[in-house]
Amino acid sequence: MAVPGFLTRERIVAGPGFNRWLIPPAALAVHLCIGQVYATSVYKAALVKHFDTSLTAIGIIFSIAIVMLGLSAATFGTWVDRNGPRAAMFTAACFWSTGFLVGSLGIATGQLWLLYLGYGVIGGIGLGIGYISPVSTLIKWFPDRPGLATGMAIMGFGGGALIASPLSRQLMDLYDPAYDGTAGTVPSGSAVALLFLTLGLVYLVFMLFGAFIVRVPADDWRPVGFDPSKAKQKALVTTENVSAGNAIKTRQFWLLWIVLFCNVTAGIGILEQAAPMIQDFFRNGTTSAVAATAAAGFVGLLSLFNMGGRFVWSTTSDYIGRKPIYMVYLGVGLVLYVLLATIGSSATWIFVILAAVIISFYGGGFATIPAYLRDLFGTYQVGAIHGRLLTAWSAAGVAGPLIVNTVLDTRGTPGELVAGDYRPALFIMVGLLAVGFVANLLVKPVAEKWHEPKAAPSAPTQEASTVR
Repeated sequence: MAVPGFLTRERIVAGPGFNRWLIPPAALAVHLCIGQVYATSVYKAALVKHFDTSLTAIGIIFSIAIVMLGLSAATFGTWVDRNGPRAAMFTAACFWSTGFLVGSLGIATGQLWLLYLGYGVIGGIGLGIGYISPVSTLIKWFPDRPGLATGMAIMGFGGGALIASPLSRQLMDLYDPAYDGTAGTVPSGSAVALLFLTLGLVYLVFMLFGAFIVRVPADDWRPVGFDPSKAKQKALVTTENVSAGNAIKTRQFWLLWIVLFCNVTAGIGILEQAAPMIQDFFRNGTTSAVAATAAAGFVGLLSLFNMGGRFVWSTTSDYIGRKPIYMVYLGVGLVLYVLLATIGSSATWIFVILAAVIISFYGGGFATIPAYLRDLFGTYQVGAIHGRLLTAWSAAGVAGPLIVNTVLDTRGTPGELVAGDYRPALFIMVGLLAVGFVANLLVKPVAEKWHEPKAAPSAPTQEASTVR
């Protein structure tokens, strides 16, 4: 699929002296916008009332968006790598914004299927393309610190809800004076329709800003003082390249698919039930208003750890390696889940600390996986490979809530559950993390038969000290 000339990769090659630290803000401009997908709970109750339907019917919107994220990332990954980040970010902005506009129309006209089509399908395509659009570019600009680079951008996806949630409440309060954002008040459907319209236009502007400031390095560029031969001395790090088509034929790709699936499924197990979970664990006679406030604060705390984990843990992986950091995510995470299931209900502070660290591992797993792929498969089509791997996220987005909700449905009535009712689901997550831990241990360097033929060597250009 051809792109207009002003979007092509050739038009955005950085000249001498370009500051590579301008690239993370471009990526953040996209990821902070698409991270709104984690803030859908703000208007869920309003949509249930407006459409006179069930919470499950509204929750499907999120599931469709996550499934489309994985499918579109896998489908368009090679196109993104071939055409460059500006074309990808521009396309993502158009799909993401259009998804909100079509969703707004569906809410305004009372057509739920339009909301499925708009936010779920069209917006979900924008999610997938937008999520992977800066990945390979960041890795090429930061070959010396790929974990730091991808962590900075993907941190934005985890933190998008921190901006979208309060912004959405303020806008719905503006559009519906009867709504004040407190427990017991629900905004009108027209207020949510106007919210979608506003967000669609605002996100379009910010994502296009990111698209038009992004640049790619010249083919012979490398950071001052960076020696690829030294990077090769690290375990599992290659200076070779593997195409996306060959990567999915390797055992390493599918082992990492299992690793990501297990880590994400376990994390979603907590995120999906975060608010009711803390109330059920500590059902001690507090008023519903106090419990709701505590639950909201807990969800906000988890968002902070989700965001912070994406930066802190992925940066740490630059020093200790990608395989060891996943041993932490999965091995230590396994222990934390056991503690959450057994002693998590003994004190609020224990529960909160355990859950927060688990969610930081969940976020860290997302941010570290592009660098892990770069180590194993090189930079040639790492964006496309990342896109294919994100199908694990789609699968986990279905499996995680299904596991937890199925277990809880057999244990009692929502609102009457206690800590013990969650233990079977938590121990299932322990088993998944154990499977992921073993899969990570089995990851070895990719065999030479999958490497791309070497191109004719050229002298690398080291930028002046203005490139930091």
